[in-house]
Amino acid sequence: MKTILITGASRGIGAATARLAAERGYSVCVNYLKNAAAAELLVQEIETKGGSAVAVRADVSIESEVVSLFEEVDRAFGPLNALVNNAGIVEQQMRLDQMNEDRLRRIFGTNVTASFLCAREAVRRMSTRYGGKGGAIVNVSSMAALLGAPGEYIDYAATKAAVDALTIGLAKELASEGIRVNAVRPGIIQTDIHASGGEPNRVERVKDSIPMKRAGLPEEVARAVLWLVSDEASYCAGAFINVSGGR
Repeated sequence: MKTILITGASRGIGAATARLAAERGYSVCVNYLKNAAAAELLVQEIETKGGSAVAVRADVSIESEVVSLFEEVDRAFGPLNALVNNAGIVEQQMRLDQMNEDRLRRIFGTNVTASFLCAREAVRRMSTRYGGKGGAIVNVSSMAALLGAPGEYIDYAATKAAVDALTIGLAKELASEGIRVNAVRPGIIQTDIHASGGEPNRVERVKDSIPMKRAGLPEEVARAVLWLVSDEASYCAGAFINVSGGR
C-alpha cells in the first residue's frame, strides 16, 4: 500500500483529496493545525470504509513541526510515496495599502515556507539520491497566481506565484531522481476559505465571471491531484492543471 501525506487536510480540497486517495488504496496522513475534531472524523470515515489513515497535528510553517510530522508518517506507515502541499490560508480581503507585516508573515509562512519545508522532507525520503524509490509531489497553487486577486488577496496571489516557481524549479531538480513535481491551480471552489476572507457568499458574487457559471467542487480538484500523483501522469513534471471552469 502506498502512503500519501496531505497538508491542511481537515477540510475543503485537502479533505476531498484524502477521501479520494483512501478510496484508491493509499494510506493517508491527514495533517491539520487547529481542527482536530474534523481531522479525526475524516480518519474515522476513511477507516469505516476500510481504508487506512492517521491524523497528525503540525504547523507546517515551523521547521521543527514539519520534521516531526514526517517522522510520524514514517512510524505510522513506512516509506512515503506522495506529498500534497495543500495547506494554505487567506486573511481579510483588503488592498495592499491596508496590509501589515504580521499578516504578510503569516500568509507567506503558511503558503510558501511550508511548501518548501514539506517538499524538502519528502525529497529526503523519496529521492533516489537518498536511497529512496521515487514518488510524486503535487503543489496546490491557485488561479490567483495568474490573475493577481486585486483588491482582495494580492498577498495570497503572490504566495501562489511563488508556489508555481517552486513547482517549475523543483520539477527540474528532481526529474532525474525519480520524483515528479506538478501542481494544480484551483479557481473559485466551493469551500469555507471564502468565509476566512470575510465574504462567505463570495462564490455567489463572482460565479457569473466564470465561463462555466459555477464554482468548482473540492472533489473536482482532488481528481486532478490524484491523477498527477498516479502512474497515469508518469511523464508529467513541472506541469499545471487549471481546475477553474475556464476562468
